[in-house]
Amino acid sequence: MAQDPSKVYMNDQSEAVLRTYKWRTAENSVAYLLPHIQPHMHILDIGCGPGTISIDLATRVPHGRVVGVDYASEPLDSGRALAAERGVTNIDFAVGNALALDFPDNTFDLVCVHQVLVHNSDPVQALREMRRVAKPGGIVAAKEGDVQVMVWHPENEGLQVWRDVTMKIARSRGVEMNAGRRVLSWALEAGFPRESIACSASAYCFSTPEEREYWGGTMGERTFGSFRKAAIGGGHATEDGLKTISEGWKQWVAQEDGWFTAMSGEILCRVL
Repeated sequence: MAQDPSKVYMNDQSEAVLRTYKWRTAENSVAYLLPHIQPHMHILDIGCGPGTISIDLATRVPHGRVVGVDYASEPLDSGRALAAERGVTNIDFAVGNALALDFPDNTFDLVCVHQVLVHNSDPVQALREMRRVAKPGGIVAAKEGDVQVMVWHPENEGLQVWRDVTMKIARSRGVEMNAGRRVLSWALEAGFPRESIACSASAYCFSTPEEREYWGGTMGERTFGSFRKAAIGGGHATEDGLKTISEGWKQWVAQEDGWFTAMSGEILCRVL
């Protein structure tokens, strides 16, 4: 039986978490996919959250359709509301589990995930499921972060503690926070031939005052939300440690020369 994603997912569906995800668009988050989008495509976006990327993809397939799937129902209402506001009608949202997708074989032209395998207890099985529901000749795509190679300036004790605690939580839950460097090996293990896989990498960069407020502000808010529950509940941090993290994010946001870069690994797999 597929594992309940809520048992390993490090975040929750709080407003601060969803605000982080609502910033994402097709342009700023899945640019590597856009050259491969065709107007007729039927697309499955797994782990869609509030649907901002899914809706952007739907606008690019006027003769096709997008289905956004997430393990939690809460963010899907936000996705439906945003689609209605934008007048996007060729999209559906549904609750689903990446490890056991409720779709027949050979259903979609493109099956994609964005920062989902990094929170998954069995990323290889997720990729196998993605391949199963993709049509022959279709695409399976993944973009995943790599926490260990996130870099920032200036040096900041709170952000270092945040990364250390994040890695401890992940290991205790059996998920891989350094997923970006693993996506190729996972795809090979899932059965994709090496010649069918194209690899790339990209990075988010947060440096302007607005970008620092978005990234550091939401991460700071999350310190005493879902992050606190996982960190304190699992014995990975103390309350003083969380205060150090929170203060670190505040200090970084206030730095005029503040810089934060988050690298992701990307794969495009052709289904043979």
